[in-house]
Amino acid sequence: MSHRALVILALPLMFASAAPAAEADPVRVMSFNLRYGTAKDGENHWDKRKGLLLETIKAFEPDLLGTQETLAFQRDYLVEKLDGYEKFGVGRDDATEKGEMTAVLFRKARFEKIDGGHFWLSEQPDKPGSKSWDTSLTRMCTWVKLRDLKNKDAPPVYFFNTHFDHRGEQARVESAKLIRDRVAKLGEKAHVIVTGDFNAGEGSGPYKALIDEVDGKASPVVDTFRVAHPKRGESEGTFNGFKSKPGEGRIDWVLCSRNWTVAEAGIDRTQKDDRWPSDHFPVTAVLKME
Repeated sequence: MSHRALVILALPLMFASAAPAAEADPVRVMSFNLRYGTAKDGENHWDKRKGLLLETIKAFEPDLLGTQETLAFQRDYLVEKLDGYEKFGVGRDDATEKGEMTAVLFRKARFEKIDGGHFWLSEQPDKPGSKSWDTSLTRMCTWVKLRDLKNKDAPPVYFFNTHFDHRGEQARVESAKLIRDRVAKLGEKAHVIVTGDFNAGEGSGPYKALIDEVDGKASPVVDTFRVAHPKRGESEGTFNGFKSKPGEGRIDWVLCSRNWTVAEAGIDRTQKDDRWPSDHFPVTAVLKME
């Protein structure tokens, strides 16, 4: 028996006085930590859950999909099985195929890639495989600059996808600062979306460094889930560890620049026959251009 509980509140909120363009279709965004496919997860091994994972993605129908802990064969599986998507992502170890990726997928009928790149969450961000601070593993961010084919007169969309370290407290804060800086520079005169597994909850140091006001300057991005759900609630955890009760921290986020209207945001708790698509719940947002 299938069970699907999608925590969504359709609550349009605006950050500017201008109304959203009447003809602009909303952009459907999903962030999904896939759990790396070679993990020794027993009954939760990739081969036993990849079908459900695929069903979960198809059910939401994202225009933009940011993935974490993605190995090359998982990226390729998604592109093969999901109709009409283009992939972009490289391995964190060598900027080719080695190591986990923060691969992104975008719907080709909606978006055309103008540019794209990768940077590493370190003091040498342009050096593949680089590590800094107290990080335990190599971490990176993938980005693409996209033209909206259904709204060709609109500014470009920059889509960033990342995965922060799970151990290094300083590394997470410094990574947040780096992402904020890159978003502010690349996203000027554009619409920006940031997805990722940040391994940090709301109100944490990395969250504040990325989303709060700093030195009197507002962040270039907002937390879509908190915009749609202003009152903090129970069961907002996004890491489940293949168990029925999720952890307390909402560590997976979809962020967007202030020139979007947040129409919906949610946590997809899909499960089937006591099986989960991943050890993280995917998080989603539906955004409208202003």
